[in-house]
Amino acid sequence: MSHFPPEYLASNSSQKPNYARVFLTFARNSLVRDMTFRSNFIIETITSLSWMFMNLGFYLLIFSYTDVIGVATGWTQYEFFVFFATVAIVNSLVQTFFMPNAQEFSELIRTGNLDFALLKPIDTQFLISLQKVNWSGLGNTGFAILLLLFSLWHLSRHEADFVLHPLQILLYPLYVFCGIIILYSLMIALSATSVWLGRNQSLYNFWFYITNFSRYPMEIYSGPVGDPRRWIGESLRTFFSYVIPVLLAVNVPARILAKPMAPDNLSLALYAVIGTILSFILSRMIFYRALRGYRSASS
Repeated sequence: MSHFPPEYLASNSSQKPNYARVFLTFARNSLVRDMTFRSNFIIETITSLSWMFMNLGFYLLIFSYTDVIGVATGWTQYEFFVFFATVAIVNSLVQTFFMPNAQEFSELIRTGNLDFALLKPIDTQFLISLQKVNWSGLGNTGFAILLLLFSLWHLSRHEADFVLHPLQILLYPLYVFCGIIILYSLMIALSATSVWLGRNQSLYNFWFYITNFSRYPMEIYSGPVGDPRRWIGESLRTFFSYVIPVLLAVNVPARILAKPMAPDNLSLALYAVIGTILSFILSRMIFYRALRGYRSASS
C-alpha cells in the first residue's frame, strides 16, 4: 500500500483531503519506486516501445499494398496513423495510471488489505484507482504524440483538402479524456466483481478482448454493401458504440482530427460525452455496490 503524508491520514474525516496533492504524492512515490529499480524500468520502457514499433511496422507493411483501408469511407495511410496514435495515447494513459491498481484489487481483497483502504478519510475508489503509477507506460504516450504530430504535418502538407482548425485541436484532448474515462469505467467495474468472485485474474484478459474492438476504425465493421454477412459487423458496431461504448473511446477523437467532415461525427461526439458520463456513473455504482458486499478480513 502507498503511504499518505501524516496530514492526509488524520483521523478527523471532516477535513476533506486535497485530492490533487494526494495524487501527486502517489505519483512521486511511484517514481521513487521505479527509479530504485532502474534496470527494470528501462526494460519495461523498451519492451512497450518495441510493441509500438512492431505495430507501426505492421501497418506500414499493409499500406505498402494499398493506399486506403476500405472503400469510399476508408482511411488513408496518414489518416490511419492519426487513429493509431490516438489508440496508443488512450491505452498508454489507461495502463499508466489505472491498470496497475486494477490488477491488484483482487489481491487487496484476498489479503484483507482492502480494510485499510476503507478506513482512510478519502474516497475509496480514488484511492484504489490511483495509488500506483506505472511511469514506464508514458514512453508509449510520448512516441504516440510524435507520430500524431508527424501525421498531421504530413496531411497538412500533402493533402489539399485537409485543414486543421483550432476547434479540432481544442476538442481532441477533451475527447481523449472521454475515451480514457470510458475504458477506465469498464476496467474498474470489472475489477469490482473481485468482491464476489475472489481471485479473478482473468478479468484483465476479458477487458483486453473487449477493448480490442476500439483499436480499429468503426468503418471496418460495416462491411461491403450487399454482403449478407454485413449484419454481423453492424451488430458489433452498434453494441460497442452504444451499449459498451469502447468504439467511441478512440474513434471520436481520431475522427475529429483526421476526418472532421464525416457525416455522423456530430452524433458520435454528442453520444461520446453522454456515454462517458453514464459509464462513469454506472461503474461507480457497481464499485460501491460491490464494497457493500465485502466481508472484512477481521469479520
